[in-house]
Formats: sequence, structure tokens, C-alpha cells
Amino acid sequence: MAINRVFVIVLDSCGMGAAPDAGEFGDHDCNTLRSIVSSKEYSTPNMKKIGLFNIDGVDYAEKEALPLGAFARLQEKSRGKDTTIGHWEIAGIVSPDALPTYPNGFPADVIAELERAFGRKILCNKPYSGTKVIHDYGQEHEKTGALIVYTSADSVLQIAAHEDVVPLEKLYEYCRIARKIMHGNHSVGRIIARPFIGKYPNYERTPHRHDFSLLPPADTMLDVLQKKGFATICVGKISDIFAGRGVGQYIPIEGNEDGMKKTIAILGKDFKGLCFVNLVDFDMKYGHRRDVDGYARAATVFDKQLGEFMGKMRAGDVLMITADHGCDPKAPGTDHTREYVPLLILGKAIKAGVNLGTRPTFADIAATVTDIFGVHLKTQGMSMADKILL
Repeated sequence: MAINRVFVIVLDSCGMGAAPDAGEFGDHDCNTLRSIVSSKEYSTPNMKKIGLFNIDGVDYAEKEALPLGAFARLQEKSRGKDTTIGHWEIAGIVSPDALPTYPNGFPADVIAELERAFGRKILCNKPYSGTKVIHDYGQEHEKTGALIVYTSADSVLQIAAHEDVVPLEKLYEYCRIARKIMHGNHSVGRIIARPFIGKYPNYERTPHRHDFSLLPPADTMLDVLQKKGFATICVGKISDIFAGRGVGQYIPIEGNEDGMKKTIAILGKDFKGLCFVNLVDFDMKYGHRRDVDGYARAATVFDKQLGEFMGKMRAGDVLMITADHGCDPKAPGTDHTREYVPLLILGKAIKAGVNLGTRPTFADIAATVTDIFGVHLKTQGMSMADKILL
């Protein structure tokens, strides 16, 4: 059966157990999926039917007797546990070096250069929660016009500003300036615009966030598919993560539910190629905030929408569901966690019940997608097509 369309949906941060090298990343007994399965709010019958609980290492949920799809557990080979590194690996790039992080804030010379370039002073310069930082520094920002610059455990430089103080386009301009400055040893994965609105103490972040990412260091599955004339439709922050490269069509979203609604709508379109989707709420709203029940509810809502998606798939469609790292809501701290991730594969052309075991790299996804479309990608990943296609 000819495959015309592949949908890769990334459940951002939905890891499934500590990787063998988790200790090197400061993580130990972490398991995002196990943590949310324990919540009374959790119910994902559709993912269960595909084979989620049949994956290696799952001993805390009932297995499906006759799984509908193929399934695997993937280990990250790259030296990182952040969004950029994880997505790059899904798309075919294994990164031997971690991107720089700043647990003590950015160096004084970097801050001085940013202030000169912005023509504004900088507040904070520490790792901080995005909602707490605007609460703690928002008033001073409004009074002085100084920009709130902060980071996290990820390789990011984030700039927060009130939309009434710094118009959106001006904030984006500051981010582009910062992107040019943060190179070489300071090549952070993402510069993120974090606009907010409201009055103290009720500030709110707006959906106008925008990421300015590093260019991937090599071709990804998006690049090679686009060069060969295949569609590359990117839903959510995929376009930001890949700095727009290889992106044929960008579809912005406002949260997981909106992202799935738009992805379901894409099922009604005629195209040949890849639809690559990121659902960031799992990570941003629930994982980092260590909200077990919220994460579980979000998974439950996704699964209901997945049922609608499955019902509308065409004969030549393949669905892959995976994640880019973990963010265990029961782990200490607020950081990502170094975990295996799941892979579920479904479609009329896919063999049912195939356990692909534990795979050594997320890049097996890119190798498989490009193999399905007969396109060559230089990658450390190995195609699974011969094991899963009827």
C-alpha cells in the first residue's frame, strides 16, 4: 500500500522512564508516564489500544491483548535533554555536545553587550519560573522600561516585557538582536520572546510568545523532504525549533486542543509528505509546574482527540506519536528529566502488534519517515520501515 502522508505528533515532555545515563544529567528515578498514569484524572484508551502500555519497561498499567499498531521505546543519543536537541534528534540530527546553559545567569560581559545593543537596562538575569519572574520584576520593568532577561535549566535566553511598555514587534526585534549576539560559546538553543499583559499582581503571559532558534547544524528530514518536493506542514512550535528551515507551511496554535483541532483539519487536505506537530502544553503548563493531575487531564483530552484523528485517517496515512524528553511532574525541581520516550505507529499500512523493542536513538524516526518516502537522509538513525510495513 502506498503511503502518502506521515503525521508525527510530539507530546512535548512525555517521557517514560529514566534513561541509562540519567544520573549524568542529575536525574534518577524519573518516569513522566508512570507519574501521570497514577492520577485519577488519567485515561488514554486510544493510546492503550495502539500499544502504549506494551512498550518495554511499562509494568504499571494493563497491556493491550491485541495492539493496533507498532510500538517502541527510544533512547536519546544526543547530549542534552531540552526541546531543541530532542526535536533535532527526532528529525535526524544527533548532537554530541550539549547546548550551553546558565545556572548562575549570563556572564557580565554578555549582559553588558545586550544592554548596549538594546539601549535598555536588564533585570533579573537568573534561572526563573516564567510566571514568577513577571510577578517579581514586572513592576520595576513597567517603571523603568528595563527588560526582564532570564533563563531556565534549558539552553534558553528569555526576554519578558509588558506589551504596553514594549510593543510586540519591538520585543521580537530585541530577540533577533540577542540571537546575533548569542553565538560561539554562547550559542543558546533558543531566544524566547515572553510578552505579558495586565496589572500587578495579576500579570498574564500572552500567546504571542515567539522562539528564535539556532539553525540546525545539518539537514533534517524536513530539509530533504522539502528539497524533493514533498509537503512539510509544521504545526505549533516546530517551525520555531528549526528556525523555519525546511518548513513548507507553518500553522500556529494556541495550546494542545487547538493544535489537535488543526491537525485533524489537515487530515481533510490533499497533500503528499509530512505533517510535524508539537503539543507544548504538557511540558510548559504541567511538567515544569509539577502538576500531576493537570498533566493527566491534558493527556486524557489529547487521547479523546486522538480517537477522532484515528477515525478520519485515510488508507495511505501513517501516524507516529512520540516525545522529545521527559519532564516528570513528580520529580524534584522544575527541570526536564532524562528519559526514554515512547513511539507509537499506526496506519492501515502498518503491521499490528509489532514490538520494536528499545531503540538507541530518536533519529530512527527520521530514518523511517525518509525511507517511507524514498528520500535519502544522512543520519545515525536506522529505518524501521522493513519491520513495520505490510
